This record gives sequence, structure tokens and C-alpha cells, in this order.
Amino acid sequence: MNQYKALSLILLMMAYKVSAESIVYITDEVDIPIRTNKTTKSEIIRLMPTGSELSILQSTEDGWTQIKMGDSFGWILTAFVSSSPPARDQLKKLTRTYNANKLLISKLASEKEVLENQFLSTKEENAALLIQSSKSQAEKEHIEQIYQDALKLEHENEKLIQESLQLKAELQLAENNTQIQKDSSSRNWFIVGAIVLFFGMVIGFILPGLFNRKRY
Repeated sequence: MNQYKALSLILLMMAYKVSAESIVYITDEVDIPIRTNKTTKSEIIRLMPTGSELSILQSTEDGWTQIKMGDSFGWILTAFVSSSPPARDQLKKLTRTYNANKLLISKLASEKEVLENQFLSTKEENAALLIQSSKSQAEKEHIEQIYQDALKLEHENEKLIQESLQLKAELQLAENNTQIQKDSSSRNWFIVGAIVLFFGMVIGFILPGLFNRKRY
């Protein structure tokens, strides 16, 4: 009886006019009857469990609310409806949300760990690539230096070849001059020998004649 009086007081405090199609929820822990008319003696259309979502059409000052369930209409005591879901349903919803967020956090933590491992692996690969790049750069500079040295040696080789050819030409010229001088010297000695022979023959013919004249 006291519970009924308390419900009546709540009913009087919550009596108001609302616009059509507002959403309300069953708040009691037991199934609440939906009736054909706003009286407890009218026919029960169906029983609605706590947390059921209803669309309200109007609320009256005598503590009744007209509701819509799909294509059906009915009346329910205003004390058993609320503009927000019951705390138990909100707790269930929050629990589900919490569990879902917890799973999501766990999943994100796992993904974070995988990404961190991938980052470390990529960082190590990058460091190895930097070392390899430094080695490649050093090798490139070494090869370029060898190439420059090779070009320099090739230039010096060409210069030495030209100098060698020039020396060969000069040597050939010197040999030719030497041969000419030898030939010239041989001719001179031949001429001198011939002259000496000539004068020897002349002397050989003249001296005996001179000696013979002195005897007579």
C-alpha cells in the first residue's frame, strides 16, 4: 500500500504533456502490462520487460502515458516509464562497452607491439643500409681514384711512348750519321791509301833512276 502511495506521488510529480513519438523506457524490474485504456481494469495487450523502448504519444495528468509499439497503441502507468534507460540496462551497456574497449585496447596494444618491433627492425635495416651506403661510397671514391690514376698513367704512358719514338728516331738518325761517317772515313782512308800507293810507285820509279845517274 505504501509502495502504491509512493508511486502515486511520483506519478503526480512526473505528470506532464509530451510531444508525439518521444522515446521512453520501461523502468520496473518486473514485466509491465500495456493496456487498451488508461485504467488498471482495461484489457492487457502485452507485458513489456524492463528496458523495453517505447514511443510515447501523450501523457495525461491522471498518471497514464499513451505509447506506440510498432503498429499497436496502448496505455501504461507513467510511473513505470523514464526518458532514460534503466540503470541496470545502462550498466549492462556500459559493461559491454567497457569489455569491447578492453578488447580493443588489448588488440591495439598487440598491434602497437608489432609496430614497435617492425620499427626496430626497420631502424636496424636502415642502420645497416647506411653502413652499406658508406662502404659503397668509399668503394666508389676508391674506384674513381683508381680510374683517375689509370688515366694519369695512360697519359704518362702515351708521353713515354712518344718520347720513346722520338728517341728511336734520334737513335736511327745517329746510326745513319755514324754509318755515313764510317763510309766517309773508309773512303778517305781508301783515297789516302791510293795516294800513298801512288806516291810509293812514283818514288819507286824515280829513285832508282836518280841513283843510276849519280854512278855515272
